[in-house]
Amino acid sequence: MKTKTRKKDALRYHQEPRPGKIEIRATKPCLTSRDLSLAYTPGVAHPCLEIARQEELAYRYTNKGNLVAVITNGTAVLGLGDLGPLGAKPVMEGKAVLFKRFADIDVFDLEFDTKDPDQFVDMVAAISPTFGGINLEDIKAPECFHIERALRERLDIPVMHDDQHGTAIITGAAFINALQIAEKQADQVRIVALGAGAAGIACLDMLIELGALVENILLVDSKGIIFEGREGITKEKSRFAAKTKARTLEDAMKGADVFLGLSKGNLVSPKMLLSMAENPIVFAMANPDPEIDYPVAKATRDDVIIATGRSDYPNQVNNVLGFPFIFRGALDVHARTINKEMKIAAAKSLALLARQEVTAQVRAAYSGAEISFGRDYIIPKPFDERVLYEVAPAVALAASQSGVARQPIDDLDAYRQELKGRLHPSGAVMRMVFDAVRQQQPKIVFPEGTEPNVVRAAECLADTGIAQLALIGPKEQVLAVAAAAEVDLESLNIEIIDPQHMENLEDLVSTLHTQRNRRGITKGFARSILLSDTNQLGALLVEDGRFDGMVTGLTRSYPHTLKPVLRCVGTQPPPNTLCAVSMVFKGSDVFFFADTTINVDPDARMLARIGRTVAKFVRKLNVEPRLAMLSFSNFGSARFPQSDKARDAAAIIREEEPELMVDGEMQFNVAFDAVLRERLYEFSHLKGAANVFIFPNLESSNIAYKMMQCLGEAEVVGPVLLGLNKPVHILQRESDVNSIVNLTALTAFQVEGDRGES
Repeated sequence: MKTKTRKKDALRYHQEPRPGKIEIRATKPCLTSRDLSLAYTPGVAHPCLEIARQEELAYRYTNKGNLVAVITNGTAVLGLGDLGPLGAKPVMEGKAVLFKRFADIDVFDLEFDTKDPDQFVDMVAAISPTFGGINLEDIKAPECFHIERALRERLDIPVMHDDQHGTAIITGAAFINALQIAEKQADQVRIVALGAGAAGIACLDMLIELGALVENILLVDSKGIIFEGREGITKEKSRFAAKTKARTLEDAMKGADVFLGLSKGNLVSPKMLLSMAENPIVFAMANPDPEIDYPVAKATRDDVIIATGRSDYPNQVNNVLGFPFIFRGALDVHARTINKEMKIAAAKSLALLARQEVTAQVRAAYSGAEISFGRDYIIPKPFDERVLYEVAPAVALAASQSGVARQPIDDLDAYRQELKGRLHPSGAVMRMVFDAVRQQQPKIVFPEGTEPNVVRAAECLADTGIAQLALIGPKEQVLAVAAAAEVDLESLNIEIIDPQHMENLEDLVSTLHTQRNRRGITKGFARSILLSDTNQLGALLVEDGRFDGMVTGLTRSYPHTLKPVLRCVGTQPPPNTLCAVSMVFKGSDVFFFADTTINVDPDARMLARIGRTVAKFVRKLNVEPRLAMLSFSNFGSARFPQSDKARDAAAIIREEEPELMVDGEMQFNVAFDAVLRERLYEFSHLKGAANVFIFPNLESSNIAYKMMQCLGEAEVVGPVLLGLNKPVHILQRESDVNSIVNLTALTAFQVEGDRGES
């Protein structure tokens, strides 16, 4: 299912809570006069003099070696045309986010106000000493060819126009694997290319590097086939001028083995596809509408091998599989350029990765679907974490072997392990949650249907398609709130439950009366409760099975919201226990803090049950839990009852669940810093940095995660309630739309997990 993107949501995302998508942060302390004297004058003079003496030392003393410039003049922004430099800036910031997220590369985005290609080249060359690499973006053809070529000649750092080569590298990987499946040879296939822009020409060059013959290629632009003698064609196109009588795309497609499309949607008809050779290979990469739609192609020929640029179809040709990892490998060897050997190495490594067994993490991200090498899987999935430590080493090795690396790779295995250390599960965790629940679409109810943020969150959730949703509240009031928020509940199929006009209300009244008739609740009182208390009504709807889960809590205190949930839904038996875990996303890391809302002062046995309950949840997220039982002391350094219970809890967990990695008592820094712990406490059962932190009491855990949220600038999801019989989550009163969406996704995820266990 393809997620809808609404204009108002996109604008709000880019505007709030602060404009833009990126920022710059200092990596060194600057608190004292000594720090200042080291960061600036007089201390900064020393690295300046060292670099002036030997320029290569800039990679040691500055961030040059991990800094890429993403540069444009905005003349070809996405498929939107010439939007100018400022119109292109959101795209460049987005590219910076992808560089950081996928390869831990820092970026400055630069938008140049010039359409003169020579002036553009001069401007880039003038600032190039700052950077370890240059990523050119959204520059129109044919100027982009001249700009890249001139910069590659002038500069001694990697320069790549991603619109050309990023697409070409991914296409090359798909070409390698498609040929194998179709049992065809690169030097024998006939290729038709529709689209003679920067990406189209670069893709053809890549296919030729991989063995295709130029005499077997027909290139088609908006005026028809590029043939010998045709007037007015550019230098780049003239290289593909063919000796042929064919003049139209339909003519060219007859008997072709490969179609390469980088043009506009719906230009290839089923008739054209039928005219192609056996086992046709179709790369229809126009976006958002391919040259021939994927379902149409599959319905027309069952032997077609098709890739598109869309994420909702198999075989997505996505540049994010390329540029972060190509630059990662190039930067790490201080490469002088990105040459054809490095690009071919990237394409071949991607092709080989697609033939490997797909990891459980990737399958989980696609709802557990069976994914294996074949017609519907010729390119790795964009979020396969193995791309980093397969492609980057291949690129680094090619740079080293082709002589463009200033610092060649000596130990490829060690480098691969170093890259694995850069991988963190934060992005994969929530992505896997969203992807895992789209198939079953559990039913989730919101008792606070008249809250604007709840209505906006429901719209976002309906767009992503992860659940069937219902809002509780007076219908006219809910509709008024939705209208003010510009949300069309009817078109989104979001149900409104008006307590005053509910069918089967009396059945719920009887249920509540039966539960509490010995606590002074008459049937009349039960009815009035359900008509006035939407939280109680929502909890009963979940317990009654009409809904699978509930999200509430914006308008009431946590204890007041929790009480009806406990009465109606109830808790699971040991070893599970009722507790709450807050997921703390800090940079590329995700940590789990518990218990953050329920147990005020648990004893050692309760702490152990909390640890085991949280560990079970963490494993469902495809993260291997490493538990630290926190205290103010380290392994008996200060013996008090408060620290003893953390130590005893760790011992209980090890006895009851020996395979779970856990230790304590320990301070937070010792749990967090594996190097420090190994140096001081080499006997510890905990190996590596802890990712699950079990606090000794509610006071410390609640303070800790809120401090991370405010001072540590971490994103917190939750608290996630664990140990209930059915998934119900209680929001913090300050929750924004994104918080509600994330917690609802986790509610749906727990529904699916419960179904799997039942």
